[in-house]
Amino acid sequence: MRALVVLHDHVTEPGLVGARLAERGYELTTVTVVPEDRHHSPDVKFDFPGAEGWDLIVSLGAPWSVYDESSVGGWIGGELALLREAHRLGIPVLGVCFGAQALTTALGGSVAAAGRPEIGWVEVDTDDPSLVPAGPWFQWHFDHCLLPDGAEELARTDVCVQAFRVGRSLGVQFHPEITTSMVRGWIDLGGREQCLREGVDPDELFTRSQAMQEQARVNARRLVDAFLDRVAGAER
Repeated sequence: MRALVVLHDHVTEPGLVGARLAERGYELTTVTVVPEDRHHSPDVKFDFPGAEGWDLIVSLGAPWSVYDESSVGGWIGGELALLREAHRLGIPVLGVCFGAQALTTALGGSVAAAGRPEIGWVEVDTDDPSLVPAGPWFQWHFDHCLLPDGAEELARTDVCVQAFRVGRSLGVQFHPEITTSMVRGWIDLGGREQCLREGVDPDELFTRSQAMQEQARVNARRLVDAFLDRVAGAER
């Protein structure tokens, strides 16, 4: 089975999600949209592959907003087209944070700035803990999804929708893939200033993330397994 994994920047990795997909028999092909030397000017040109021929598509997070044309205008249209094509063909998509927002937008919903950001480890209010466990899940986002018609909301916090299902696809606002190396990378690449601005101690955040790694691994395995078995494996 072949999974296309879209990495939007050079720091984010498939992480715990990628590890579980590999254990479940998926061969991962990763593409990185914005190279390291363009991180601060991410309006690059990028040719996304077509959806046909993949068994699964995973779209991961990004430090930009789906609606920020000055940052992602060179390539976001191509990603939205990829996700729409996947939905039309019945190819499952797992959208994570920015990826969930891209999936929302591609299918007719929208994305807007959240009332406040969420940074840190947060439990979610879930309608189905066997599909979307309560967490705690790692969060780092400033936007939220306004779901398209036909999407089923599965989990939430007082800030925003945290998980939704549409067809054979699942979008989550949190980061089940998170590893301590990614947390460190995000902190070092401008995240420290964001944390301090929002009243979050970045060093405490990293320490908590180290302590949470085993629980994060368990939660990620549960989420990926439930997604594959109950959402991606559902009939069209």
